[in-house]
Amino acid sequence: MLPFLTQARAPLTRDVLAVNEFGDSSVVSIPSERALTVYVDKRELVTLMTLGANPELLVLGFLRNQRLVQHAPEVESITVDWDVGAAAVKTRGGIADLEAKTSKRVVTTGCGQGSVFGDMMDEVDSIRLPDAVITQAQLYGITNAIRLQETTYKSSGSVHGCALFRVTPQGPEMLIFVEDVGRHNAIDTIAGWMWMQDASNMTSADKVFYTTGRLTSEMVIKSAQMGVPIVVSRSGITQMGHEVAQRLGLCTVGRATNKHFLCYSGAHRLVLQPELAGSRLRSVA
Repeated sequence: MLPFLTQARAPLTRDVLAVNEFGDSSVVSIPSERALTVYVDKRELVTLMTLGANPELLVLGFLRNQRLVQHAPEVESITVDWDVGAAAVKTRGGIADLEAKTSKRVVTTGCGQGSVFGDMMDEVDSIRLPDAVITQAQLYGITNAIRLQETTYKSSGSVHGCALFRVTPQGPEMLIFVEDVGRHNAIDTIAGWMWMQDASNMTSADKVFYTTGRLTSEMVIKSAQMGVPIVVSRSGITQMGHEVAQRLGLCTVGRATNKHFLCYSGAHRLVLQPELAGSRLRSVA
């Protein structure tokens, strides 16, 4: 049985008065950042900084990606109350060795989260990713869909966006798009959403994960934990992210804007169609 989730969506932006370089005043939108303290079976676990778009899915995905729960039915309910800035998680049987699992905290490069529990490299070698490929045409379809997506970033900036796509012969289909103050919050929300879907329709073999943020080791590991073997970013990749991706055989595509991209790892999963990229720009002597 899937957990019960409240629907405590909070306003994503607020208006403030700003002054530009000419001294002109105007009302502009900025992202609403708020603290959400997570309690598991009445024990305080962590405080997440978030926009509050899908807080219940964020908490569920956080528990999943921190490997604190193995299956969604282990959670009975997640109740969010913005009046007190808290998310109450009730499990069906408790979390074994919760203190030990959360005793080691690793400070991460992520914005809006700050730390993860446990060893990030735990269980990496046990992950087996499904066979999957993406064509260059499908990759271009993903970047174009992101370009056309209406976003909080376009209206107010200062947020990261993540999306999950299903790749089909007819083209990529965006299943969910999430924005938050940190890319880790966004991918955790997608992980929570995946857990709440019909398992029979949620095979990861045809999925591609997209993020506006850089591909760090944490982002690569989280995608792998979700079973998604192809990750696309408009940003680059870190050395550790690259090493982990190669170790997993995960395809990482970065600097993906318009028709430009760089495939850093897992090139065997990318079917190149260089004729779609157009003519090369030649330097003029």
